[in-house]
Amino acid sequence: MNILGVSGLEGAMQFKKRHWPGLPEREYRLVQGQDAAAALVVDGRIVSAAAEERFDRQKHSPRFPSRSIQYCLARAGLSIDDVDEIAHSFDYAPYRKLFSLDPVSERLYREVYSKDALLARVHREFPQFPSERVHQVNHHLAHAASACYTSGWDNCLVVVADGMGEAHGVSIYRGSPSGLELLAEMSALDSIGILYSLVTLHLGFDFNCDEYKIMGLAPYGDARRFRQFFKETVELRPEGRIRIRILRNNKTRDERENYTASRQYLEQHLVTARTPEDEVTDDHRDVAAALQECLNEVMLHICGYFADLTKSRRLAMAGGVALNCTANGCLMKSGRFDEIYIQPAAGDDGAALGAAIERAVQAGEMRNHRFPAPFLGPEYSVEEIASALEEFSDRVEVCDYPNPEEICTVAARLLAQGRVIAWFRGAMEYGPRALGHRSILADPSHPEMRDRVNALVKMRESFRPFAPAVSLEEVDRWFDVSPGTRLPYMTTIVDVREEFASQLPAITHVNRTARVQTVCKDDDPVFHALLQAMGRETGREIVLNTSFNVRGQPIVNTPQEALATFLATAIDFLFLEDFFVCRRPQSGQSERLLREEIVGTR
Repeated sequence: MNILGVSGLEGAMQFKKRHWPGLPEREYRLVQGQDAAAALVVDGRIVSAAAEERFDRQKHSPRFPSRSIQYCLARAGLSIDDVDEIAHSFDYAPYRKLFSLDPVSERLYREVYSKDALLARVHREFPQFPSERVHQVNHHLAHAASACYTSGWDNCLVVVADGMGEAHGVSIYRGSPSGLELLAEMSALDSIGILYSLVTLHLGFDFNCDEYKIMGLAPYGDARRFRQFFKETVELRPEGRIRIRILRNNKTRDERENYTASRQYLEQHLVTARTPEDEVTDDHRDVAAALQECLNEVMLHICGYFADLTKSRRLAMAGGVALNCTANGCLMKSGRFDEIYIQPAAGDDGAALGAAIERAVQAGEMRNHRFPAPFLGPEYSVEEIASALEEFSDRVEVCDYPNPEEICTVAARLLAQGRVIAWFRGAMEYGPRALGHRSILADPSHPEMRDRVNALVKMRESFRPFAPAVSLEEVDRWFDVSPGTRLPYMTTIVDVREEFASQLPAITHVNRTARVQTVCKDDDPVFHALLQAMGRETGREIVLNTSFNVRGQPIVNTPQEALATFLATAIDFLFLEDFFVCRRPQSGQSERLLREEIVGTR
């Protein structure tokens, strides 16, 4: 079967703007259904997947993922007529009666959440697609399927934690050869994901968007100052449960929609709300530290209890909270699990894949294999890249190298000289992390490199850390992990070995941790070759690896976007497949002489 999974709830934000006009623009992110995406599963095999934001260039786009669908089908050589099912990663039908309790909720259900609304969006794009072949999958079940059936494990504990699905903030499953067994659910009234997002908003960042910034800010703060507030706010209860009383303060329809009572409580009992333009102070750093500590404790409490209940030493996770690398690192260090697997597209874009997988499981077709590095997005031919280079020919000069080995040697030499390069190669990554196909790279040994990349290249906050990409062979040399530890998705924080922290200042966070990505030759031979070339140049098979975009922009997709972003930033050089790209010099210096000067080939 050819099963197309989709995520996102187009119209949710527009509905809120109609019914709650005049709110600050940031308030309209307090809705369901961002991060629309599409994924294609063919005969139980994952073929392609991509988020809609990479095509429409709206970060966290909620639009029906028509362009992502077109890409997924084109990669497989299929048309919409070849699709057996479309599976959507929300199913609000069991909650229809609850939405009928007031007129606004009833309209929200009818216009945004219902199957009729989904069918209207499908038929707008694909008018002839049969309605009976469109299915809805419970949101947390989709997340759970995406984790369980890409883990490669016959048996595991599966934990889904996010802001909320249809009605829940946490769901726990037992994964086995017979399927996913639901063990427990926790109401969105006790959602640690919603609390984390509300505090993110309170600290002047964006709800359901900037939570990773709080994770990066937390190590600069002192958790002790606000520890008691969060201990009183989040009650750890028996049987792995939690209770978050301030989320239960919202009684009216308006309060529930905008969490106004919860936010008033934060204003009165935590710190004054920060606006995005305000300076980040010790107050905000200390709140972030205490919030992150609270999340760590909650995830240990939930996962630890159900690990004991199921006797499972393997944990698979998905949902937005599973992208919190610090909490994942705490789980790994806890000793409760022998192995932890985080589905790399753990947010709602990954729920599109999960919806397709769950339907493939029900059809008896899904085979459980460990997800390789998720290079499931678009890639571009030499002809397409050459065409893009021609478009920018008045602004760039280009050298075409004969093979990847030489490209890696040149790139490593430039990195060792302190240059910042953009690296665009192969199929785009699925999920929020750039894993070496749409990346900005630098040498992590330069003390000023983090500040330089933050300010001049990424144009983002100075406290934001950068991740290292390291060869699998050398991960235990530089980081406090066992030899051969695979961390291919950049989803877990580990400690930098104390003796090497000073040698890796650009990727060592203030608390001596790093969000490591291991690179295996089998998964990505060219990126692995680049790391080996770095080893020959510097003695370290490590690079600073961050996503190829600037603040507020999705990761680049096309060669044209790569060139435009390169030219708009302080990135020194761009590698487009086997093309080496530099800015055209104003002096009229020839490309050949420029290349010789830069690369040292004279």
